[in-house]
Amino acid sequence: MLRSSYYLQQLRDILYIAPVVLIAIMGHEFAHGWVSDRLGDPTPRMDGRLTLNPLKHLDPFGTLCLIFFRMGWAKPVRINTRYYKNRKSGIIMVSLAGPFMNFILAFLSLLLYGLLGKYGSADSVSVTVFIRLLYYSAVMNIGLGVFNLIPIPPLDGSNVLAELWPGVSVFYQRIRPYRTWILVILLASGALSRPLGTANAHIFNTLWGFVKLLLNLTPHIPQTSPFI
Repeated sequence: MLRSSYYLQQLRDILYIAPVVLIAIMGHEFAHGWVSDRLGDPTPRMDGRLTLNPLKHLDPFGTLCLIFFRMGWAKPVRINTRYYKNRKSGIIMVSLAGPFMNFILAFLSLLLYGLLGKYGSADSVSVTVFIRLLYYSAVMNIGLGVFNLIPIPPLDGSNVLAELWPGVSVFYQRIRPYRTWILVILLASGALSRPLGTANAHIFNTLWGFVKLLLNLTPHIPQTSPFI
């Protein structure tokens, strides 16, 4: 009976997580493509990546990791840095655009969460469903944003580090064939759980602190951070 209840809870969580994962991935990759496009690079537009269709941005392994580990990645947006006036700053801006968008989406999710928690009816089923969806949206977006700042290919942090420290590119070339499996092993082994959990919790609590100040909320909304 307990095992059945556990699996039902897991299934319920996945039903909530799946739609917010799609939105988080869509926002992340759209931001990469949009910034590169604004810097003069037509490649993301030509590849059809300037779209809000999340199916264009999914990476199978990365999406599964995001659903089950709350940390993952999407299919990288192809860019052509020859169009940038300043290649170094352009790559850094494009790389950071995705995580930055996720943090914006997380803040907006918590803001709406707070508004519903403060003004919504506690007896309304639809309000309860939206509150849970918004909470998971904040969790998934923070998880996606922080994870992608890790300096391991193909994550965004590796592009930033390669521009700030060009010598690391040789190492990245060596591990490129194994990059997906390296990330999956790191996630499955739990090696990243503590450092990423701490970073995620700090960002979650910081964003929620801003929301509480803006809305003058009572301390009991929302739950404590899901990361630690």
